[in-house]
Parts: sequence; C-alpha cells; structure tokens
Amino acid sequence: MIAVIDNGICNLRSVTKALEAVGAEPRVVRTPAEVAASGATGLVLPGVGALRDCVASLRATGLADAVRDWIAADRPFLGVCLGMQALFEHSEESNVTGLGIFPGRVVKFRRPPEFKIPHMGWNTVRFTQPNSPLAAGLANEGEAFYFVHSYYCVPSDPGLVLAECDYGGPFCAAIARGRCFATQFHPEKSQAKGLQVYRNFAGVAAKA
Repeated sequence: MIAVIDNGICNLRSVTKALEAVGAEPRVVRTPAEVAASGATGLVLPGVGALRDCVASLRATGLADAVRDWIAADRPFLGVCLGMQALFEHSEESNVTGLGIFPGRVVKFRRPPEFKIPHMGWNTVRFTQPNSPLAAGLANEGEAFYFVHSYYCVPSDPGLVLAECDYGGPFCAAIARGRCFATQFHPEKSQAKGLQVYRNFAGVAAKA
C-alpha cells in the first residue's frame, strides 16, 4: 500500500497508474487523517504547475507537517517534480518558502538563448549514488527520463544528490537521504525506465 498525496495540482492518474503497473496498491490521500488510516508503508508527493500552490495546499490541509514527520521517521517517501522542490527552504519561483526539510534552494534556469526554458523533454540522468535502491536496475552512467521544469534544486549538502543531469550545465536531477527520495524528472512519463523507479520505490516500501 502506497499513499499518494492529492494536493490539487498533480498528475494523479498517471502516478497511480504507474504504481499499479509495478504491482503496488496506491491509495489517494488528502488529509493527515487519511494518511494515517491508509496503512501505507510508502508516501508519494507528486506535483506539476506552481510551487506556491503546492506548498500552500500542503500547509492548508496539514499535510506539510505530515510529510515532515514521515520523512523524519525515515519512512519511505518519494517526491516528484514539485514534490522534490517543496522539500527545500526557499524557491526563487514567486519567492516561496518551502517545507525546509532539507537545506538548500530552488533556482531558475539561467542559460544561453539556445537552451529553451522550460527544460522540457527527454534528457540523460547520471546516478551519483550507484548503490541507492532507487537506482537498482538502472545504468549509473546514464538513463533517459522526461523533464518539464523551469527551476531546479540546489541542495546545500552535495551528499544529498542522487543523480545529475546536464542542460547547458549540470543540475541536481534527484536526491536521496535514508529512505527519502525525490526526482525532478517525471518517472510516470518516462516509460520503462520510469516504471523501474516506481518499482524500486515500491520495493523499498514493501520492506519497511
């Protein structure tokens, strides 16, 4: 059982279908009470659109504290796109204060004109923590995943970086700390390799 947070601005159907495809049982949750009642061993925070709306929704529903407590307890967590950006202290996007679970900031791409922003489409991701369970079955030197974003995370602790991508310069494509994982790319839009990411996370959750 994996709880998937519905914050009103996420591609919920794509995420739940991807989890079902790898044999997990997703349950959509909208409140801390629903998280607690779900019996889930894993928690997923997806998101698309504006980070301000994502963080505001989490705070309004009390899920911001639920996410903090879940990660603090080292329970399996996966953030996707905005679900990764929300974990940091501050974002340049609308000057948003994030959940502050990890020190660092979210900054806008500043690239030469030939690099279109948002960064959209397939790009190669290189895993820098090859022994991470989220990277199991994936090539450390490079796998293609699907991105849609104008901002990217800059962790204060380089050891938090799980994977990097290059778009006119390197940027953090995924993070990992204990059983907390997050990706800037969208595994649910990344075909077989993306499903492998969800399969790996489901495996971590199953062992919890």
